[in-house]
Amino acid sequence: MNRDSALPGESASAGSDVLALAKVVARLRSEIAAMEGIAAASAVLERAKGALMAEAGVSAESAYEMLLGRAAQRRRTLMEECWITLGRVTPVPAPAAADGAPGASADAGNAGHRGNAGNRGNAGVSGNAAVPGDAGNPRNPGIPGNPGIPGTPLRTPVFSSGRYLTSTADATAPADCAAGGPAVLARLAQGLADARGPQDVAELLLTLLGGGGGLDGVMIYGVDPSGSLDLRASAGIDAELARQWSHVPPLSRIAALEAVAEGRPVWLEDLARDRVRYELIGDPPERWPSRAWIPVPRVGRPRAVVGLFRSSGTSFTPQTRALWRRAVRLCAGHLRDGARSAVRAADEEVEAVQRILDVLPASVILLTPLRDRHGEVEDYRIDAASPEAADVAGRTGKELVGRCVLETYPTVAGTALWDGYQDTLTTGTVFESNPFTYQEVIAGVPGESSYSVRVARVDGRLIVSWVRLDADDREARRLADMQRLGNLGWAGWDLVTNTITWSDQVYEIFGRDPAEGPMTLEELPLHLVPDDLPPLAAAVQRLLSEGRAIDQPFRVTVGGGERHLRIVAETRTDADGTPVEVHGFFQDLTAQRDTELALRDSERAVLVQRGMLQAERELAARLQDALLPIPAQSLDIAGLRIDVAYVPSVSGLNVGGDWYSAIELPDASALFVVGDVAGHGLDAVATMAQLRFTAKGMAVTGSALPDVLARLNALLLHTASDGSGATATMVMARYRPWDHRLTWVRAGHLPPLLLRDGTARFLPLPEGALLGAAFHAVYAQEILDLKPGDHLVLYTDGLVEEPGEDIDTGLARLAATALRLVTAGEPDTLARSLAATRPDRRDDVCVLAVHLPAAPPPQAEGS
Repeated sequence: MNRDSALPGESASAGSDVLALAKVVARLRSEIAAMEGIAAASAVLERAKGALMAEAGVSAESAYEMLLGRAAQRRRTLMEECWITLGRVTPVPAPAAADGAPGASADAGNAGHRGNAGNRGNAGVSGNAAVPGDAGNPRNPGIPGNPGIPGTPLRTPVFSSGRYLTSTADATAPADCAAGGPAVLARLAQGLADARGPQDVAELLLTLLGGGGGLDGVMIYGVDPSGSLDLRASAGIDAELARQWSHVPPLSRIAALEAVAEGRPVWLEDLARDRVRYELIGDPPERWPSRAWIPVPRVGRPRAVVGLFRSSGTSFTPQTRALWRRAVRLCAGHLRDGARSAVRAADEEVEAVQRILDVLPASVILLTPLRDRHGEVEDYRIDAASPEAADVAGRTGKELVGRCVLETYPTVAGTALWDGYQDTLTTGTVFESNPFTYQEVIAGVPGESSYSVRVARVDGRLIVSWVRLDADDREARRLADMQRLGNLGWAGWDLVTNTITWSDQVYEIFGRDPAEGPMTLEELPLHLVPDDLPPLAAAVQRLLSEGRAIDQPFRVTVGGGERHLRIVAETRTDADGTPVEVHGFFQDLTAQRDTELALRDSERAVLVQRGMLQAERELAARLQDALLPIPAQSLDIAGLRIDVAYVPSVSGLNVGGDWYSAIELPDASALFVVGDVAGHGLDAVATMAQLRFTAKGMAVTGSALPDVLARLNALLLHTASDGSGATATMVMARYRPWDHRLTWVRAGHLPPLLLRDGTARFLPLPEGALLGAAFHAVYAQEILDLKPGDHLVLYTDGLVEEPGEDIDTGLARLAATALRLVTAGEPDTLARSLAATRPDRRDDVCVLAVHLPAAPPPQAEGS
């Protein structure tokens, strides 16, 4: 290994730092040069594979195997065979146009590939020569030409500075890219020959698969050693969305990670089901109702995955699935990890070593030397690590894989350990270091640990194992932290020597100066609360005489205050069973005890509040019973048959404000009212009583119905000034029996239901705002002439409303149910029957059904 001597006047440490920095720079330069060479060779290989795929109609893997076979058969290197294969591909003239004129090329320089003249009937893609097949292979008739579909421009791939562009020529493409799969793959292979990275691949896939296939977005992820996903390229994806999903940790419910873990594509075609099972990319996810995650094939576990997104919600056809899988397989050479990761992944020795390290309960890593162009070792890379391997920064197992020694631990350069690596790699002699201290500053905090390291050589690599010598100190710190956080400390009492030992936390618990030493048994009763002394003494006596472990709470006075403590202890006996040692711990439970007392006070307050609420409910229920004494009844008023039903809610602690009135007025007409006060409890019942009696009084005195509502609205608005702010809905109707005319008004209430001649309909709503909501509200009235046999239903919202359901659905259900009940012959109990249809009442239900009986048929004379 080359060493640079320090300049005169410089310290040895400064020289070591410069040496380490110079080695890192040199190594990075050599890596860049090596990667450029690998990239160039990879581009040639991918071009040759693409040419063979287009010429022979085979997959990427088959094309690669054909190149290897030809090279071995003709005793050439793989690169020589690739260049020779590319040299055989020459342009051919484009086919003539339909009118006999020479056909225009869709893209200059892209006239197709030369094939076997035995291919017939190949009109080609308009503007692009067809790729002929191999007449000697019956399974490969070639890629047939496509006469083109007019009006669909063909997008021919063109690359400029590594970015994918498109040129729209006179040629046409198939309406469905799956239908023209071989032609699409041929153009993809041709475009990949000029692709320079994952971004070019993403744009190429979006362009060639985004026609009739409906592809709208592409995301390409790589898998890092920890199992996370890193976004390498995207096309058709918003920049903000790409930023949000640039890194995906190894979590559950991620379809891309599932595709990588299982090594198979994941097709998402049902958005409602998929969004429950997976965390979907997109804001909102409905932007792409269907999507696919296809892992990039490789030996072993996939290291890359391609996401293809569609705006259409249709299922993937078998042709589309096959085409997309083949397209991703064709792009595999460009989407695998970088040069160094690819070499590691293909190295079976590293994978074998990792499988062995996975079962070792020790700190062991595998180091691969990294050499410069002169063959000198300039750094070592960690290629495998046992799960128990941990460094000074707390990184363990797979977190160490892929890191380089000098980059991660720069102060190792120039040490005896670094020289030991070199000596073992050169001579094969096992190196065992003396214990040494390693120092490093991590996140601004200096860290220091002692290690003993062993190094052995295996086939040009190093197996390094180490033991951390300061583990006991760390365990002591952990124990101290645990005692501090748990507010407990250990104590020991040697009965033979009568020696008592306390940890530091026990002194904190008793508020005692450590300089005074532990408290003796004679001193302890002086600090105990007198009431706790007898039970603690009895527990200690059982511990010493019977050897039974104790767990005893007690209180002590410390610093003028009282603390709640706990002692847990057991004895250790000699061969005769005599206790010789007591060990255990003290714990300060004062904070916990204070919390328990506060919780107890809170529970007591809750019980008092519950009793008050229960008393309020009982009072409100009694008031409501007094106001509505009959929950269900039938009345005959003004020639009408009235059926009334009131059913309170089955849930909640408070009664509601639903109410009704059905009375006969002094002029022999009838008044019907159904109302609903917002809220529950005493306030709602009081407002209900106020509205019920006020409305009845004004109606009895002859006030017009719109005037009654206007005054009730003013009444509630005036009441709001004193802090109650009640609101209510109401429907009110007056019926004149002499002409069967019904005049009605409403204030924010649901429409009455009219059943007539086998049909059900809701009456048109007149103008009328919620009572107590706004000043200067206007209330209009409507007139309805009842006919014999009519049924009119007035109700509150509890009869039709369901949580999460549209109100129109509840109204339609009410109309259908009422019509069925009347048709079934239950006209006189309609209100009670409707109320009975709501067994799971979440709100009060009030129903008032008005029925005008049909006139009896005239009796025959003489009967």
